[in-house]
Amino acid sequence: MRYRMYGSVRKGLKIEILYGEKHVAQSPYILKGPVYHEYCDCPEEDPEIWQNVFSCPSQEPQITKDFISFPTIDLQRMFKEIPSKFSQTRGAIVHYTILNNRIYRRSLGKYTDFKMFSDEMLLSLARKVHLPNVEFYLNVGDWPVEYRKANDTPGPIPIISWCGSVDSRDIILPTYDITHSTLETLRGVTNDLLSIQGNTGPFWDNKTEQALFRGRDSREERLYLVKLSKKNPELLDAGITGYFFFREKEKELGKVPLMGFFDFFKYKYQVNVDGTVAAYRFPYLLLGDSLVLKQDSQYYEHFYTVLKPWKHYVPVKRSLEDLLEKIKWAKENDEEAQKIAKEGQSVARELLQPHRLYCYYYKVLQKYAERQASEPEIRDGMELVPQPDDRDSVCSCHRKKPLREDL
Repeated sequence: MRYRMYGSVRKGLKIEILYGEKHVAQSPYILKGPVYHEYCDCPEEDPEIWQNVFSCPSQEPQITKDFISFPTIDLQRMFKEIPSKFSQTRGAIVHYTILNNRIYRRSLGKYTDFKMFSDEMLLSLARKVHLPNVEFYLNVGDWPVEYRKANDTPGPIPIISWCGSVDSRDIILPTYDITHSTLETLRGVTNDLLSIQGNTGPFWDNKTEQALFRGRDSREERLYLVKLSKKNPELLDAGITGYFFFREKEKELGKVPLMGFFDFFKYKYQVNVDGTVAAYRFPYLLLGDSLVLKQDSQYYEHFYTVLKPWKHYVPVKRSLEDLLEKIKWAKENDEEAQKIAKEGQSVARELLQPHRLYCYYYKVLQKYAERQASEPEIRDGMELVPQPDDRDSVCSCHRKKPLREDL
């Protein structure tokens, strides 16, 4: 069950979920007031209170790991080095400063359109909790960018990215894809992490006993999948939906129509192969009710640290040479395959709930702020990213204090 607030309530909220005339699970659910709608700019001033309300974990393994290389963060060095080193070559760096819970930014490079996702998430977070004063650089491109090691001279600098790799030093946030999914819940028409959980296809025993793959030609192994599929159609149904990188292969391999994502889960087994970096469909595949066969990869998202092969998914070699063998194993060990699918779904449901993603964003900003060697600044060229107007419903915040400059 999910709901979306289109207005704020002061006294609290009672939600009853009934099947027939009987309450389901722990219904009725009582939320003590006030409860604010999404666009109500009413941040909790005490981050500890907010984290307790959101049941944020005290530690996130990936965050701990990411900050090992950065005991202190030299903002002045970053200001001098990043624009010339990264923005000119990559062109996808956005420079943010958060000061007094207001968000300022400047774009460094011409490929920064995806800042709309980070803007939206940071604004949403700032409406819920007072953020630390922090100045950072976000890479909104696909690839991680900082490959220097801690003992190099000069050493690495902490650039925040959506995807990490085993040989990079970027600090990882949840991808723009699942960030947008969290914000889109019950607002738009696109798939989101929660809608997937309500559309996981037929019961396990009624699913088609084949492995499925659909996707673009963004990696050569995906073309290999199609060849495997043509030779072994009883085990694998793989098709390329669009050609961009290997257009010369379309005539040989063919092109298949797009497939609705919910229809993926009519199949018992899902093949997860990297795209340009980590395949951002992986969390969605885990949330379905199918077994995920995951290609070994140097790339990772923020939650991969918690996942274990053979417990949450079935690992497949980078070359995919053992894929057919793993599909056969799953068919011959149906009960074990279903158990792994359920474990993967369960851990994804825990890690990818909206409140956990908000917690993760906050923890990264908090940890980063603690290591800054100087005070964040609003630099030349930065502009304020304004909060959206409270269009839908009046917002009366009982805990908001006017900023000094507003008095």
